[in-house]
Amino acid sequence: MKFQPDTTAGVNLITRQEPGRVWVGAVPYGHSVLVPWQGEVLPWDAAAPEELTAAHFERLAAMQPELVIFGSGARLRFVAPALLQALMALRIGVETMDTPAACRTYNVLASEHRRVLAALLLAPTP
Repeated sequence: MKFQPDTTAGVNLITRQEPGRVWVGAVPYGHSVLVPWQGEVLPWDAAAPEELTAAHFERLAAMQPELVIFGSGARLRFVAPALLQALMALRIGVETMDTPAACRTYNVLASEHRRVLAALLLAPTP
C-alpha cells in the first residue's frame, strides 16, 4: 500500500548510472549531460574537467538553477574557481562530487522540487 502521493511527476530523475552512461527516466545517455529538475536533458560537450571553459558554466547559469551539482567523472576532481564565476555572480550554489554521488544527490534534491541542475561528465567508454 502506498502512503504518500507520487509527487515527482514532471521531475527528471536519474534512474541508473554506470561508467560512461546515465539513464534519466527510461532514456540512456552515453555522453556528458545537463539534467535540469524539469524539462529537456541536454548534451554537454565536455568529457573531462580539463576540457571545461568558462562558457560551459555560463550555459549553466543561463538555466537559472538555485544549485548545480557538478559530477566530475569517476573520481572527485575540482575545476578552477575562475570557471565558476558566472554561477557565483548570480549566487547559484555549486557542489562538486564524483558522478555517481552527484546522481544520488541530484535525485534527493529534485525529489524535493528544488531547482537543481546536474552537470554530469561522462567519459566515453571504449
